[in-house]
Parts: sequence; C-alpha cells; structure tokens
Amino acid sequence: MRRGLNAAPSPKPEPPPAFDRWLNGPAAAPLAVALSGGGDSLALLHLARAWADHAGRRLVALSVDHGLQPASQGWSRFAAERAARLGVPHRILTWLGEKPARGLPAAARAARHALLADAARAVGARVVLMGHTADDLMEAETMRAAGASAPSPRAWSPSPAWPEGRGVFLLRPLLGHRRADLRALLAELGESWIEDPANDDPRFARTLARRRLARGLGAPPSVVEARPRWPGLDAVREGIGGELIAPREALVGAEPAAARAVIGALALCAAGTTRPPGAASLDRISARLRRGERFTASLAGARIETLGETVLFCREAGERARRGAGVMPLPAGESVFDGRFELRAAADGYCIDSLSGRAARLPAEARARLSGVPAAARGALPAVIARDGEVSCPALGCPGPATARSLTLQRLCATLGDVRDEAALWRVAEMQAGA
Repeated sequence: MRRGLNAAPSPKPEPPPAFDRWLNGPAAAPLAVALSGGGDSLALLHLARAWADHAGRRLVALSVDHGLQPASQGWSRFAAERAARLGVPHRILTWLGEKPARGLPAAARAARHALLADAARAVGARVVLMGHTADDLMEAETMRAAGASAPSPRAWSPSPAWPEGRGVFLLRPLLGHRRADLRALLAELGESWIEDPANDDPRFARTLARRRLARGLGAPPSVVEARPRWPGLDAVREGIGGELIAPREALVGAEPAAARAVIGALALCAAGTTRPPGAASLDRISARLRRGERFTASLAGARIETLGETVLFCREAGERARRGAGVMPLPAGESVFDGRFELRAAADGYCIDSLSGRAARLPAEARARLSGVPAAARGALPAVIARDGEVSCPALGCPGPATARSLTLQRLCATLGDVRDEAALWRVAEMQAGA
C-alpha cells in the first residue's frame, strides 16, 4: 500500500482524494504546479507526481521569483533542481518592475497569480495546483478575528488574476492536511525545503496570525470545496455587446450576503474590473432593487440600470478614459480589451480604443447591429481604428481586421460556481474554440 499522510511509511506517497475529485480533464492536458521550494509546495509536487504517474497526466512546475529576497534566485534554482529530480519540467517566472512601498504582500500575491495564470495558459494547462494547507485556513480565520480582510481559500476556485486567469482554475488539494504532516512526509522521503524569512516578519498580518496559533492547538475549520452555484445564473442573459441582463427578482430573492455577492460579481464581470465594490455600496444598490426603484448607478466601473423587471449591468462608457486609457496599438494575435473582450487581430498596424464618439464612422451593417445594443453599453464597446481612420467594432460580429469574444458571461459563470470540475472547464474551452 502506498503511504498516506497519516499512514505507515513507504517510498511512494498516497495522493489525497481531492486529485481524483476535481481532475478529470483530457489526458493530454498538462497540469501546472506552483512550486516555491517551501515545504507545502514541495510536498504538493511529490503528491501530484504520484497521482499523475497513476493517472497518465503531465505536470509542469512553475516558480515565481518575486525578487524580494537576496536569496530568491537561489530558491528558484533549488525548486528547479527538485522538479528535475522528479522528472517534472520547470519554468521560472520573474516579477519585473518597481515594487510598491505599501501593500507589498497583496501586490506580490497578485503578481504571482498573474504570472502563474499566464504561464499555465502558455503550456496548455487549465488548472494550477496550489499548496495551501489546513494551517492556511486557520491563519485566515485568526486574521479575520483580528479585523483583517482575509478570505479562506477554497479547494476549487477560478484564478483571481484577470484577464490573465481567464479559463484557469486553482486546485488546493491539501487543505485538509496540516503543515506538520506534510513536513513529516518530506522528511521520510529524505527531502529538504526552503524556509522563507518573510514568514516570520512581524510587519505582516499572517505572521502575527501564525504566532497566535503557535500558542494554542486549535482545530482547523472545515474545508469549503467550492462556491455554491447561484440558482439565478441560468436567468442571466448576455447581450451582443457583452452586457449582462439579470431579472430583478433573482437579485433580491437571496439573503442579503448572497445578494451582495451576486450584485458585486455582475458589476465586476460586466465592467472587466478586479477591485470588488465595498459592502456599503452593495447594500445601497441591493436595498434600491428590493424597493423596486427605477434608477441608474455606478459600481466598480459598471453602470447599473433598471429596465422594468430586469437590471442591466454594463461597462460605464467613460470609465476607461477616466483611468487614463486612450488609443493604444492593437498587436497581431490575441489580446484583451478593457478586461471584457478577447480580441484576435490578423495583422499589426491597427489601434484600439472605446467606440464612444466613433459610432458614426462604422459601416452601415455595423451601425444596424449596434442598434440592438442598449444605448448605455454602446460607447464602451471596442473600436478598431485603421491608419486611414476607418473604424470597425469586432464585438458586433461584422467582418473586419479583428474578431472579438466577450468574456463577461464566461467570467460570471466561473465566479458564481458554474464550473464544477476540470472536465467542465475544458467543455467551456472547447465550445468557445468551436464558436
């Protein structure tokens, strides 16, 4: 019998059942493993390798060098050597550019997720395995008790990076296991691992949480496997311009916390933004919807407009300009416009901006189709601009130098629990490829 995390020693570790529970995608699809070289991620690599050997799947290990420690390059080399020992291909991803003086942990975490998601997509992986443990759940709970905003990681969740993480999910198969058990496993395998000194830096809230937990035993909280699917999701429609239209009744029928979460998700996905709206703003919108008011409002870069018994969520037309974005070159190949449309341009030599102020320059066929888009959503659509000033709008589906695919409903479905495992994730990808 192969070794389980709490079973008798053996040279081959037994993977937790979470691998089989979630990973059921195509045999040819690789899986990415986030590998820092620390004990949690190194144990994950061993367990993932044992599972992949049995399941006939390929792994790719990805290490992020944040450049925040003098030894970081050495840590990446250590991770590469450990991956090579297990016969797993390895890539080092480097966080370039200036680092913020404030909010460094959050910025580093965001950069890490973006780099991992980009690299996973580049190698053809749709799932990134992460080494979070039961101790991470306990630390998040302790941080929340101290007043910090620290959501608990779920076993299965969409990548938080956007748009880099489109179509990418995270699997955390070790949430039911303690950090000490994983290190015991590594010791029995004859492994060593890296201890990051940042984990003992008292400037960070997580370090303080770890110290509090070290003073008492405590029981790990229950693992939340995935976000429950929102029952009203099937009633949401996506318009031809990527706008989202939801029944008012579906938004107000849930209890307040669930209503806030759904309204926030609709706003973020329709706007293509990443910073969640505040609870107070969500409460105000939710209360107005419950009262049956007719109104328009702005939230997280989205415009919310009530239309009788339905509610429109779309990109606020002037938001992109207010953030300093203007006309930009449109590169050949794949790119994302404003967090909402995946574009594919056949050649260089074009520019991209919002359609606001340019609709009159569209060809007649495009102008006819534009009339089917709610007036509030038109100005934020992508406009492809040729050197001679000719304008096309790929979101309308007319022939032109670029094609566009809306990301809003896809993102909403992932956010609100509609993608239940790896097989579902690949079904969505195949449907989009064939569209």
